[in-house]
Order: sequence, then structure tokens, then C-alpha cells
Amino acid sequence: MNALMIKGLLFAAVLIAATIYVVKSMNIDLSDPINIITIIGAIAIAGLTVGVAIKYINQMKTDTSGGKLADENWDGIGEYLNELPSGWAYSWLGTAIWAMWYMISGYPVNAFSQIGQYNEEVKAYNTKFEAVHKNADTATLQQMGESIFLVQCAPCHGTTGDGLSGKAHDFTTRMSKAQVLDVIEKGSNQLGYPMGAMPPMMATGQDAEDIAAYVAGGMKGEQPAAFAACASCHGADGKGMNGMAANIADYDEALITNVVKNGKKGALGTMPAFHDRMTPVQIKALATYIKTLKG
Repeated sequence: MNALMIKGLLFAAVLIAATIYVVKSMNIDLSDPINIITIIGAIAIAGLTVGVAIKYINQMKTDTSGGKLADENWDGIGEYLNELPSGWAYSWLGTAIWAMWYMISGYPVNAFSQIGQYNEEVKAYNTKFEAVHKNADTATLQQMGESIFLVQCAPCHGTTGDGLSGKAHDFTTRMSKAQVLDVIEKGSNQLGYPMGAMPPMMATGQDAEDIAAYVAGGMKGEQPAAFAACASCHGADGKGMNGMAANIADYDEALITNVVKNGKKGALGTMPAFHDRMTPVQIKALATYIKTLKG
């Protein structure tokens, strides 16, 4: 046994002894199979590391390069077309098999999870919350909606809902002419209404300008003839034909719900979907509050 082998074995023994010392000093529960597996893995890694290092250090001392050179080279430095070292290949294969076993049997994916417990508790709380506030009055919904808006919406839309001076959607003016023109030009296929996607370029030129001015102005005054293209889905009054399309005359619960659930493209970028962060009552409360925002 050469000096390198002796040093390697001593190093492995020190690593294993250190592992056992840490386990004892931390009072780790060895009745837990997961802890046992972890300790065995640590000892195995220590042994494999030292063994592989000794093997290849010795091999580097005695072996000479050989085999077929690849055609490619870099500044005269070539590469041999040799097979992977069997020790490395088997170690990788063993690690992959062990990882699959660990996920399926050693630590099953359906075992206890803090994240899973948290999700279950949130689900139970939301169910209770929905039952308590199922028939909340308008004042309660408005107060609740303001709290939700300040936390979830204000970072982009501003605390007053003004869109941070045009950087995001301005709730106080409902919809600007520029925003209407943008939707007319690009269409909309994100909010999930039964009517489906609104195609782009439904109107162009002066027709688009007239429609945008009419909608942004609160749909007051004489309705432009070109609005007939919009009325086919949104209705002559712009209220969306009982939820079949978006209500472009006023903020309603259906519009807020669809935007919250599906997200929406805007000037600051794409608004993410909040479908997993709000309950139906919270979305209703948010819609109730947004209706109160005025310029």
C-alpha cells in the first residue's frame, strides 16, 4: 500500500468521523429513515470521493495517452476519441438511479410538505372567508376592495388609481382615447369572453378616431356610424351584451374578474394573472371599489 493510498484512507476516515461527530452533537433523530439515508449518503460520498481521487491520481502517474485522435484540434491541441472512464460513467448512472428511487420511495412526493400544509390551510381559510362575506353589503365590499387595491394594484396603477401619470391604466378616467385606439389597432384575445377574440384593425383612419373619442368620452353625444362594428359584440350601449363581450361603457364585475383572472397587456408591460391570489368575493370587492375611483 503506497503513501497516497494511506493518506486517502486517513482522509476518508476523518471525513466519516467528522460526520458522525456532527450527527451526535446536533442530536439528530436516527429513527427517522430520511436522516439515516442522509448520513449513509454522506459517508458514501466521502468514500467515493477519496477512492476516485486515489484511482485517477495513480492513473495519471502511470498511464500514457493513447487512442485515436479527433480530426479537430485547437492550436495543435487535439482530443482522443476514448470512451468515458467506466468509474465515472457507473457513478453517474448510480447517482441517477438513486435519485429516482429517493424521489419515488425514499422520500415520496406525497409525503408531508410544509408548502402543501400551507396551501391546505389557505384553501380552508378562503372557504371560510367566502362563507362569512358571501352577502357582504356595499360598504364592506368597498372597504375590502380598497385594501386589496392598495396591496395588489397600487404598485402599478397608483394609490389613487391614476395609472402613475399614464404609465399604467388610469381608472379615474376609465379609458383614454389613446388606449381605445391601441385596442382597435391591436385587437384583444386575452380576457376570455364568450364572443372570443376581438380582431385587430376593426376600424382605421378617421373611423377609428371617431370611435375612440366616443368611447373615451363616456359614450355621450351622437354615436359615430363606425361604432356599428363595435356594437355587433359590445352592444349598442357598449355594455357587452350581458357578459358576452367586454363592457366598454363602465367597469363591471365581469370585466374586473376577467382582467384579474387572465392578466392584460399594458404600457408598463403585461399585467400578471391574479387568479390564484383572490377569491370571488375579493374580486367583487375590488370591482366595487374601482367603480368609486373618479378623476
